[in-house]
Amino acid sequence: MAGSLDAAVAAAAALLMRARDVTLLAHVNPDADSLGSALALGIALRRRGAAVRVSFAAPEQVPETLVPLDVLGLVVGPDHVPVAPELLVVCDAAEPSRLGALSDRLATARSSVMIDHHLSNPGFGDVQVLDPGVEATVVLAHRVLVAMGEPLDADIARCLYAGLVTDTRGFRTAGEAAHRIAADLVAAGVDPEVLVRPIMDTHPYVWLAALGEVLQRAVLEPDAAGGLGLVHACVSFEDTTRFRAEEVDSIVDVLRTTAEAEVAAVVKQVGHRRWVTSLRSKGRVDVAAAAGLLDGGGHRSAAGFTREGTADEILAALRGALAALDPAKRQA
Repeated sequence: MAGSLDAAVAAAAALLMRARDVTLLAHVNPDADSLGSALALGIALRRRGAAVRVSFAAPEQVPETLVPLDVLGLVVGPDHVPVAPELLVVCDAAEPSRLGALSDRLATARSSVMIDHHLSNPGFGDVQVLDPGVEATVVLAHRVLVAMGEPLDADIARCLYAGLVTDTRGFRTAGEAAHRIAADLVAAGVDPEVLVRPIMDTHPYVWLAALGEVLQRAVLEPDAAGGLGLVHACVSFEDTTRFRAEEVDSIVDVLRTTAEAEVAAVVKQVGHRRWVTSLRSKGRVDVAAAAGLLDGGGHRSAAGFTREGTADEILAALRGALAALDPAKRQA
């Protein structure tokens, strides 16, 4: 695996260094890891003289907390993505469908590079920089930048650090190598407090009342997940549209602190019968495996899926998926 990954990193670096026109895509509803990876590579490529655009299919705007990462104004709307990109780089998409309406560019691109760390990734693209063993896609983007011989200035470092700190829950799940990368990024000019506070620790005052209402509706099911416990809460369409994704997505990390539950789930209504469910585990349950049974995916401790139905139907499907897990993926 290490040899093939090294070869993939070298091949990706070679393609990027030769490229004169590059399109980098983040997944729909981009997070700091996806958009940070794309922007870090994009900044380096623009400074090498390439024409660069960074995009994602939805929503229409960059998440508010990630806007400061786009220092060169590289993000464009999906309508500005070429129908047949010269070189397409896909960052942090566990599967082509995560690109939404832009997934067809994989078939029309002259060449493509996929950079990702999801275990559920089936493999796609001409060059596949895929390593489920790393904590975040920015770790792999960093490897590609090093292979390109690109210096880590403060602008690139901030993009990489944002993805690393968020995907490791403030470095709580980061290994030794990730901490070393973080140290290099700080040395390059990242101010962690200034960068991280608006991304992870800042919410509007009115959100506190809404969060309280959601948490009051939370339900604990001690017998679920093979007796390891499930805690869940639902977010109405009114709240998912009233508040930023930064607020809504933070709920699951509050629920996951429940001592009596190994698995936390937040079921968010995004349409009349459409729900997006975020899952978290403390490590004993492979929620990516459970999400996979429901056409979702992710990581052992953080995953999700999208499904049509009522909230009760979504929760019933989740209970069934957790109950159906192989015992090796649900450790007592």
